[in-house]
Amino acid sequence: MKRFFKPIEKDGSTAPKKPCLSPEKRNGDGDCVEEGKNQKEPTKFVTWNANSFLLRVKNDWSELSKFVSDFDPDVIAIQEVRMPAAGGKGKPKNYGELSDDTKALREEKQILMRALSSPPFGNYRVWWSLAESKYAGTALFVKKCFKPQKVYFNLDKLASKHEPDGRVILAEFETFRLLNTYSPNNGWKEEENSFQRRRKWDKRIVDFLSQTSDKPLIWCGDLNVSHEEIDVSHPDFFATAKLNGYVPPNKEDCGQPGFTPSERARFGTIMKEGRLVDAYRYLHKEPDMESGFSWSGNPIGKYRGKRMRIDYFLVSEQLKDGFYGSDHCPVSLELSKPSSYSEENQVSN
Repeated sequence: MKRFFKPIEKDGSTAPKKPCLSPEKRNGDGDCVEEGKNQKEPTKFVTWNANSFLLRVKNDWSELSKFVSDFDPDVIAIQEVRMPAAGGKGKPKNYGELSDDTKALREEKQILMRALSSPPFGNYRVWWSLAESKYAGTALFVKKCFKPQKVYFNLDKLASKHEPDGRVILAEFETFRLLNTYSPNNGWKEEENSFQRRRKWDKRIVDFLSQTSDKPLIWCGDLNVSHEEIDVSHPDFFATAKLNGYVPPNKEDCGQPGFTPSERARFGTIMKEGRLVDAYRYLHKEPDMESGFSWSGNPIGKYRGKRMRIDYFLVSEQLKDGFYGSDHCPVSLELSKPSSYSEENQVSN
């Protein structure tokens, strides 16, 4: 259902090939080289729901590596890693490490780690927060020259705890926090893992924001909600969508998950309570049917040509006059440099 990088045609291009079998050498102690910069904190960010990071590496390596090389982000936030956490049957799980408990998983891990030790990913340190199965999971890549003060894997800021299904990575830098989340889908019916799960998540997000207001926040990821009608390609279709004819008893829960009145209202409350700004919508207030969405429906069936914007960068209000952004798939955000940097280093899209 996501739009992915398309494999480059075999036309003699010099674009990066499949991941090499031997890891590339890294610079010195592993720090990246930042020529012409005196930069202490990251300013260029990318967020992307990869819907299996392994498949993107295996099938779309040329496009993926070229994108990272060309844009050269300081931070890459990934959702839906879809790699299980380490720990065999009956053993404690290590949610910060990829599983190699079977032959197939060892081979998959080897492929992924070889790719990540090759350019351009060799310049990044990676943190994982994984689920017990090939479901959900998040990853955070940070250039080695930018060292977070702390990294958490939950909304409670507890060092040893990972959110169920690996939905959260929180990195704390000196002047801001970066939150990467794969927010749970609302679902279609009033069930334990559907409406209630999303309501509990939204409440916890509000609680988190109230407890972390001492620093500006950059919140990115697949937030699984389209806030306004402008954020979907066909508002009437999504507002009246049903699954197998089911109609929820509460009309506020009716419609496409991610576009129900209840979710949209709670999302508005979250933004207000957290004093957050939708970076893309702040910069792009007019409808954009070409690049204004980050999710595209299946090309076969009733969702053909239907699109939603569910992947975001939300930033604290104090940052709203200091960023540049774009919304394709993936989504990028670039903060303007602090005033101490020279004008010649200012970059915009």
